[in-house]
Amino acid sequence: MATTLNQTHPLLSIPFNADSDFTVLADHCHQLAEAQAESLDPTLRMALCGRFSAVFALLKPQLNEPIPPEQQARFTVNTLPTRVPQFAPDSDTLGEYCAALAQVLLCRTVPPQQEEPLRWLLADLMAYLAEEINAPRWIRTADGVSVIDDVTG
Repeated sequence: MATTLNQTHPLLSIPFNADSDFTVLADHCHQLAEAQAESLDPTLRMALCGRFSAVFALLKPQLNEPIPPEQQARFTVNTLPTRVPQFAPDSDTLGEYCAALAQVLLCRTVPPQQEEPLRWLLADLMAYLAEEINAPRWIRTADGVSVIDDVTG
């Protein structure tokens, strides 16, 4: 007996095409990635991941395109932002990411054309982890030794 996929998650029904705004596509990819990570239903996770892949395929060609002049005002501010996007998982989480990627690569569970980006992702994550592990944590100041984060804000 065949199983019919009847997923009603709202993220699965939002329409997109090649003309969709890159910021909308990026936000939707973010929502899909989070939803699949949080889902306990393997079938729904697969559907969300498939939808992510389709939406990301629309976003990817736009990643290195210049921001259109008519949208530049949206990305212009009068004061520096208080928060800048950064990737900063703790070392345990980063280690789990590296171990999981290494296992995926060892098991050869992805198509060959996907192995190279995963190998580079593993290399980049591990480089970041090694840099984080070896980074100075304290600084000598006129007031004595201080935690670097306390001095830099």
